[in-house]
Amino acid sequence: MAQHSFHIKTNWPGLRNDVGTLESGTLSSKISIPPEMDGPGIGTNPDEMLLGAAATCYIITLAAMLERSNIQKESLSMESEGIVEVEKGIITYKKIIHRPTLVLSKECTEKEMSKARRLAVKAEQSCMITRAIKGNVEVELEETIHIEN
Repeated sequence: MAQHSFHIKTNWPGLRNDVGTLESGTLSSKISIPPEMDGPGIGTNPDEMLLGAAATCYIITLAAMLERSNIQKESLSMESEGIVEVEKGIITYKKIIHRPTLVLSKECTEKEMSKARRLAVKAEQSCMITRAIKGNVEVELEETIHIEN
């Protein structure tokens, strides 16, 4: 069994509405509380980071599955939405909605189109971030898949 470790360093110089930093080998960002939660909104925040982790995991997983299945794509893009609920001072990340748009090559068959639809769902279920948050955050998929015109 292989194990991988990932490391991030954070620094928070002050109180609630200050701005901190987050750094890893390839990522460097300012961090703060988002304006939606009465923060300064400078840099990124935990809500965006969780959404970004889920979105990048899903789209990379789907691309890898398409490649292994030899399904030719013209493009793959996605918008994701994170829904956070605040009730009685308790903040809960409720739901992530992925809205991928997959355009398949003109040469794709109906059978490949059908397989691509199944892979879109399977990628969401296979993504390690989705599996990590399962039972705590609902992940929904609203895929659009079509063959290039």
